[in-house]
Amino acid sequence: MLRGMFATLLGPLPRPPLPDDAAAEALLDAVLGAQVQAGLEPLTDGGYALPGLDPVASWRATQSRASGLVKAVIVGPMSAGQPVAVVRTTLLGLVEAGCAWVEIHEPAATAIGADAAAGDRFADTHRALTADLAGVEGLHLSLAITGGNADAAGIGTILAGAYASLAVDLIAGPDNWRLVASAPGDRGIVCGAMAARPDGDESPELLLYAAGYAASTAGRGPARVGLATTGSYADLPWEVAVRKLTRLGEAARLAVAPAAERRAALDPRGVDIRSAALGRRAPTPRPPRPSMRPPRPPMRPPRPS
Repeated sequence: MLRGMFATLLGPLPRPPLPDDAAAEALLDAVLGAQVQAGLEPLTDGGYALPGLDPVASWRATQSRASGLVKAVIVGPMSAGQPVAVVRTTLLGLVEAGCAWVEIHEPAATAIGADAAAGDRFADTHRALTADLAGVEGLHLSLAITGGNADAAGIGTILAGAYASLAVDLIAGPDNWRLVASAPGDRGIVCGAMAARPDGDESPELLLYAAGYAASTAGRGPARVGLATTGSYADLPWEVAVRKLTRLGEAARLAVAPAAERRAALDPRGVDIRSAALGRRAPTPRPPRPSMRPPRPPMRPPRPS
């Protein structure tokens, strides 16, 4: 399993610039190679899984061609419109195959809002989906929510399943910071902070702010925090997507680098006593940009005993 800050995808990549008749294996190798080159892990098939395979065989095939940990990505039952038993069969198959990291995507969570009945259905569905999996050694279950805000549902609803981490889109859903702040400290947080727009903010200051703020909540610490894309990059030019992956990987590395190295890599205006990018915590931290604001008032980390 990964140790320390990491970076990963929360959606597919565009088609690599290979000939139209390129083999499926070549496309998969290209998307895996781009992630490895950028320093991302866990890896995904980037939307280029080998055709004709069931989800378990697909994960096996991708893992066999990768040089690092590959996570399996499953669309959750509420977003896929499938019975929970069907999705659970796939999940159990992956666990049996030895998949160490399974990510359940549930963008449908953004539609729950304050509807108590919908929230109860979501919670019950994910309890059933992940039942008896909390204690499986070496297994990391992650819930991913992209495309909007899901904070109104409450953290008890969102993390009702046996999830070790929560990945949230903080660009399309800035109020998801409320979920981050209220998540128990033993749950990991994956900050979807690298926008899918070609002109989206790619600055290390923003990414390190997100990582630092998430690490400061509930005494979580940087070892339980990752950085990620915010969703699909499929419509981006390949070179733009690769640039974003590279900057995402660099930010994850900087997040755990010595303070002097971080200071040298950042805009001096982003380095002061109020900057979470350097691991310093002010009583009332404020985000540098309104597009990714944490809740107000923010949750303070507990005082050390």
